[in-house]
Amino acid sequence: MNSLQPFHLVGNQICNDGWGEMRSAQVILMGNREHAFVVGGGPAGLVAAIALRRKGLHVTVADGGDFPSDKACGEGILPEGLAALERLGISLDPNEGRTFHGICFINARTTAEATFPFRSGLGMRRVVLHRQLLRAAENFGVEMLQRTPVTNLSSNCVSLGAKKVSADWIIGADGFHSRVKSWTGLDRGLNARLRYAFRLHFVCAPWSDMVEVHWSQHAQLYITPVSNTEVGVVVLSRDPQLRVREALQYFPQVLARLGGADSVSAERGAVTGNCFLASVHAGKVALIGDASGSVDAITGEGLSLAFRQAEALAEAIANRSLANYGRAHKRLRLRAAIMARMLLLLERQPRLQERVVSALAAEPDIFRRMLAAHVGHISPISLATASARLGLLLLASNFS
Repeated sequence: MNSLQPFHLVGNQICNDGWGEMRSAQVILMGNREHAFVVGGGPAGLVAAIALRRKGLHVTVADGGDFPSDKACGEGILPEGLAALERLGISLDPNEGRTFHGICFINARTTAEATFPFRSGLGMRRVVLHRQLLRAAENFGVEMLQRTPVTNLSSNCVSLGAKKVSADWIIGADGFHSRVKSWTGLDRGLNARLRYAFRLHFVCAPWSDMVEVHWSQHAQLYITPVSNTEVGVVVLSRDPQLRVREALQYFPQVLARLGGADSVSAERGAVTGNCFLASVHAGKVALIGDASGSVDAITGEGLSLAFRQAEALAEAIANRSLANYGRAHKRLRLRAAIMARMLLLLERQPRLQERVVSALAAEPDIFRRMLAAHVGHISPISLATASARLGLLLLASNFS
């Protein structure tokens, strides 16, 4: 997977050594088919590569790390994310994960839950998902280069150390700290409000068929069933020092459920939060996944949003219009961004959070409608109606 052998037709070309700096260089050309070069071989990059292969492009993915890799991740794929994969011809093996049927909010006093309207989501360890997507990409004919960092790029080629590879389209799928974003100046519109996430896996049979979001004044705990024998536990907070084991003291219900279970993975951390970019494309370079801006991990939207972005990106490139992708990107992230803002408001105001969870527990139909809107199954009008009902409940609680 780390060979440059598929490339051919080496010759002298004018190639930007950086974003705008020109010089002559030995450039590896790519034949007659249009070539898309994906920087970053995580789930977002691989699914984008598959989507582009299905449009007939030659696609190369390069990553500086080893395949497969494990990184901090909520590890839940929402129903619409699974549907996007299926539309792209990608079938995940559910036997290597665990289905979940909805979302459950839990605080010290109340539990509110809602099921998805039409189909289940899938919890799967990130390294297992990565392995399955690598197999799928290989089957679709994607060229994959591991341990091959991209060291610079221009509008028409990427640098792999001393080698330069021509590309008609360049996709930045290199994560939150994207170098592609920096090289192209797309980070200039960056507006981020960050939190911190840490993840551990425990050997413990899942006790629920839901993804659980536990609330306290100190943090949130996000629990995803990832197999029949393991759960993933993620702590989300504004404290960069708060790790999973320390956070469990604020969640005695979860601590009791785990019952002294052993952890079976290295604790991994990441920044999370709402991150907005003014634009996600420049010239023939486009960003996808966390490189293109993110929503807070509390929404559970990261993977699913990236997979739907991959569909939109491939369609835009097939139509030779990254402006179309920019518009689709804004539309796709809108629902997730609204949900993220609402949930972060609850995180900042514990008393409001308690009232909202109590209201959702008392009126589960409101929670079901809001969850259905979150996964794209009801109209904005229905969401507005459910939100108005929730507002009336909260108003009534002021006088009870």
